[in-house]
Amino acid sequence: MLAEKPSAIGTGYLSRFPGYTEFRQGSTDKAKPIQSEHTPSSSIVDARTPDDLIQEGYRQLRTALVADLRERISGMPPSAFEQLVVDLLKAMGYGGPQDDAGLVVGGGGDEGIDGVIREDRLGLETIYIQAKRWKDPVGRPEIQRFAGALQGQRARKGVFITTSAFTKDAQAYPANIQATIVLIDGAQLAELMIDHGIGVTAIKQFEIKRVDSDYFIVE
Repeated sequence: MLAEKPSAIGTGYLSRFPGYTEFRQGSTDKAKPIQSEHTPSSSIVDARTPDDLIQEGYRQLRTALVADLRERISGMPPSAFEQLVVDLLKAMGYGGPQDDAGLVVGGGGDEGIDGVIREDRLGLETIYIQAKRWKDPVGRPEIQRFAGALQGQRARKGVFITTSAFTKDAQAYPANIQATIVLIDGAQLAELMIDHGIGVTAIKQFEIKRVDSDYFIVE
């Protein structure tokens, strides 16, 4: 008896066997290009220049320094804070050449005056200071009391410095009186300390150079 001729074996028949199906799937996967999950789907080009990156880094460092200064100031005793604001105003160029150009006068019976900056030897021009190491915003009543203290001293200039902030009413009040009162909040205080070297020290300096085109001019 003649043997039955086997029918053609196609993929449909082979698909019955799990091993063949796994083989087919593995072959398909190998044919696909391998792409890491960390590979970006599209190319991102940073258009910032080296100068932009330097400035951005500087801004980040300065922001962190401002936060650090504000935290440290908040832990200072009142007398040390009053000395800080006097030192800052002197570093900013206020006060004459005399030894007593800047004085802390806070404590009992200060009548709202924590410090004095004498701009000349005779004391004809004097800046009176009030320093508040507060967490809550300073309101208008505090500025009004300071204005009254200035009037009691027959003073025309005052600086009110706080570690917190000022309410809108407090900010608007100095525009309605004859005396000049400058308000400095906690963020401005830290910025001024950085600019004038109070409570900070330089740790690194970078000198950026460029090509001197004049040097290469050939006549």
